[in-house]
Amino acid sequence: MKTLVIGTGGREHALAKALAQDPSVTQVHAAPGNPGIAAVATLHEVDPMDGAAVADLAERLGVDLVVVGPEAPLVAGVADAVTGRGIAVFGPTAAAAQLEGSKAFSKDVMAAAGVPTARSFTCTTPEQVAAALDEFGAPYVVKDDSLAAGKGVVVTADRAEALAHAATCGTVVIEEFLDGPEVSLFAVCDGATAHPLRPAQDFKRIFDGGRGANTGGMGSYSPLTWAPADLAEQVMVTVVGPTLDEMAQRGTPFRGCLYVGLALTETGPRVIEFNVRFGDPDIQPVLAALDSGLGELLLAAANGRLAEIDAPRFRDQASVTVVLASAGYPESSSKGDVISGVEDAEAVEDVDVIHAGTAIADGSLVTAGGRVLAVRAVGADVADARARVYRAAELIRFDGMQRRSDIAAEPLGVVEGASILG
Repeated sequence: MKTLVIGTGGREHALAKALAQDPSVTQVHAAPGNPGIAAVATLHEVDPMDGAAVADLAERLGVDLVVVGPEAPLVAGVADAVTGRGIAVFGPTAAAAQLEGSKAFSKDVMAAAGVPTARSFTCTTPEQVAAALDEFGAPYVVKDDSLAAGKGVVVTADRAEALAHAATCGTVVIEEFLDGPEVSLFAVCDGATAHPLRPAQDFKRIFDGGRGANTGGMGSYSPLTWAPADLAEQVMVTVVGPTLDEMAQRGTPFRGCLYVGLALTETGPRVIEFNVRFGDPDIQPVLAALDSGLGELLLAAANGRLAEIDAPRFRDQASVTVVLASAGYPESSSKGDVISGVEDAEAVEDVDVIHAGTAIADGSLVTAGGRVLAVRAVGADVADARARVYRAAELIRFDGMQRRSDIAAEPLGVVEGASILG
């Protein structure tokens, strides 16, 4: 099987590495990729948002499967362009991608499907926003209706801050706060059938202890020994299955990854949000422990054949990922800072380094984005993996580097809070 991964970030690097380790995959291509992906895939220049260009590249390479990593190309219809050429693609159509492209659409689907989720109001005027905030009270949850690169959500006890964020959005969704630990569950879907991956937890705030601004994710880990053992099965029955049924009834069957962001409340799991792609960095520790072929799984989903293959298998291991971010993130980012120590970090046993925002300049690896690298470790349990990942992360240096020191430090990881996905 020849595969082509579309995207430039850490998610795409993790996917490319997992595909390269699948015996059924003979070639891994990526476009446009990054310096880390170049070690496991052949890179090609393409605009990820240009569906025709992506389809042209896939045809020219003769690939069997295109994996579209980021949400923006999916919402823009890149998957539609590729399937229009008769090439299998893992990722939803533009119509189905509205599950992430519009928070209001997503809420409408959840309501129709009977999915347990937070009560919410979709607002278009300042008066509606103010009334919704008063209805739910603090802490306030304010979500930009459109794509916001994982940073369109504000959760705050400050009403003025909530109003200010809403004023920067167009349409905005105001929700009740869901109290409880948050969990990421990824379901690989073919429109009718779905297989869950192992749950993970993502740490969204920039600073230790769940403080500071919301980010695209500062670290993650899996498995979650404190979560209900049957959590994945529960969510497949109460959330994923009904959602797939509702999308099919609307004439927009969902094929791809349905990312279910959950709050484990006192009344059971409730959905914070849907995404239509693998989360970054929370898919990274999940893929690190995958013991079955990723290529076969994604191709079966793309071709509507998931019922014909076994569910994904995972090794009895834990994995922890710690993100290294550039100066100014998440409000801004610093580019061009020289990075050192990556090879030393990867020399630590059972550690690899995922590239998210890097480039090569004058022969040196440099920063090129907000989240720069993610150090990932596998261990016998969470404590073992955590010790390895921080030992390796200490070896990497660049000016202004930001890193949380409490990823997977239970019980903090359990109680950091919910309703901050985005």
